[in-house]
Amino acid sequence: MSLFPEIKIEDYSYSLPESKIAFFPVDKRDHSKLLIYDKAKIAEDSFLHLPKHLPSDSVLIFNNTRVIQARILIRKATGAEVEIFCLKPVLPSALHEQAFAAMGSCVWECFIGHNKRFKNTLTVSYDVVGEELVLTVNKLKATKEGSFLVEFSWTPSCYSFAEVLEHIGRIPLPPYIKRAVNEEDAKRYQTLYAKENGSVAAPTAGLHFSEDVIKQLHDKQIPMEYITLHVGAGTFKPVTESFIEKHVMHEESIYFHKSTIENILSLLDKRIICVGTTGVRSLESLYWLGVKLAQYKKQNKTVDEDCFTLYQWEVYNDLQNSDITPTCALQTILDYMEETHMYVFHASTFLMIVPGRYNLRMTKGIITNFHQPQSTLLLLIAVFVGDKWKEIYDYALTHDFRFLSYGDACLFL
Repeated sequence: MSLFPEIKIEDYSYSLPESKIAFFPVDKRDHSKLLIYDKAKIAEDSFLHLPKHLPSDSVLIFNNTRVIQARILIRKATGAEVEIFCLKPVLPSALHEQAFAAMGSCVWECFIGHNKRFKNTLTVSYDVVGEELVLTVNKLKATKEGSFLVEFSWTPSCYSFAEVLEHIGRIPLPPYIKRAVNEEDAKRYQTLYAKENGSVAAPTAGLHFSEDVIKQLHDKQIPMEYITLHVGAGTFKPVTESFIEKHVMHEESIYFHKSTIENILSLLDKRIICVGTTGVRSLESLYWLGVKLAQYKKQNKTVDEDCFTLYQWEVYNDLQNSDITPTCALQTILDYMEETHMYVFHASTFLMIVPGRYNLRMTKGIITNFHQPQSTLLLLIAVFVGDKWKEIYDYALTHDFRFLSYGDACLFL
């Protein structure tokens, strides 16, 4: 039986002229424009004035992931260039923190540009602060997703892989920003509060926040909590199937510190507003993972890795009839963390949030950028505003708003 027989991706398309895409950020982070959609009315302002548009009972959830310099360009002796794009760690650990701490060697899942130019092994030398860094790259095997498992090894082995990438990698700008990366991108394609290494794309709603805006939020006594979702390259993957139920959603890793879950639990009576679609995906996934854990316990099932993976359609099938409240779901996770002496809750999510079918459990507002046509991000926006997204995007296109990663922002309440 079809889950969403009538939902066509063509219904979530619009004409986006290249002239509307922001290829560079504005001079100052908080000088971008802000579209406000509240009570079915559209208004606009400068992002600098965001705090005055937030209800007094607001709570902001930020994604503190940090974009890694995931693109490694290797020029062969023949002059041909090969691009290695690091996607996610495999060995010595799938956990980002441990993977970046690896010294001497590691294995990652990667995309390989100009793959035919890369047979099995490449070795290249770099000058790093007057010292030679020798990197050897071995292509191990292909994956079902069209990527490859790649082994990196380097000398001196005293460098961590995080340091290797900082020295030789490049910031991975989105494919629709058709220009070369410059020095400014290393700073501007990163939020001010970026902390946890792991993303190959920025949580772009956060790019607008300046020290001034954050100070205003403090002055207004708006609580701010930080979670981590490492953004994968799949975030740019358009829905190419005619019907959205055939789209294969990408996996992303989420991390919640125990104290953060406790704080969010204490704030559930307030208006939780996520900064970015990644925040929405993280919080909603957290709720469903709590539901899943509660069901495991009720059925006396062994809590295993499967319990900490939220699959694409799971919330519309096995979990959809749950009457567990957000309070109960989060408390279930906290109880489990207490029992197992866990301080950071780590899970994987494939959650696809579908308009007309998904009911938000945790999130009551979102700050976000303008997204690509026929993208899962635009589908998520339609969950907040319904078919009004067309009117909102038409307004933005005709009122000089800038689109996509380096573009302007929206506030949906």
